[in-house]
Amino acid sequence: MQNTIRALRPAIHLAALIMAAIVLLTTWDAIAQESHQRRPPYTINPGDMLEISVWKEPDLQRQVLVRPDGAFSFPLSGDILAEGRTVDAIRQELTSQLRTYIPDLVVTVTVAEIGGNKIFVFGQVKTPGEFIVNPRVDVIQALSIAGGVTPFAQLNDIKILRRRNGVQTILQFRYNDIIKGQKLEQNILLEVGDIVLVP
Repeated sequence: MQNTIRALRPAIHLAALIMAAIVLLTTWDAIAQESHQRRPPYTINPGDMLEISVWKEPDLQRQVLVRPDGAFSFPLSGDILAEGRTVDAIRQELTSQLRTYIPDLVVTVTVAEIGGNKIFVFGQVKTPGEFIVNPRVDVIQALSIAGGVTPFAQLNDIKILRRRNGVQTILQFRYNDIIKGQKLEQNILLEVGDIVLVP
């Protein structure tokens, strides 16, 4: 009997490992799906490059740049507003516009290059400038992307400049609070066009 148990031990261990792996993979998949569901879909910004193709229509397969006014031009459709819209919304509008000319229409729209999702970090950081970020980043991550602060930075007087609907607001950021684990709500997710100023 003991010999039989000894012989079965490797199989029992293997079965236990397989079950543990299945549980871990299932849990990881559930976490990944929940995280994906919580994250809003990407919306297009000026400077992004879109890849558009129409099935069986080689003349309607091209990359288009979203202009500073937030639109792009496409044959048979004219100007299409893209800024602030999802890829799926743009695909639906193109399908609606082109259906008049092309039967059995299949339109595909993908983001070929994210060039408009920019933030700016200036002042007492090691590498100031504009940064294309994907996905969105918070203030601490933006400072890290800019190489970190210099020894001369006034850490408790950092400001975030944000413009919405033509109105600019200033958000305060106290770095020393964050590193102490206090007032973490200051570490906001930055929006497209936000400027982080480190005096």
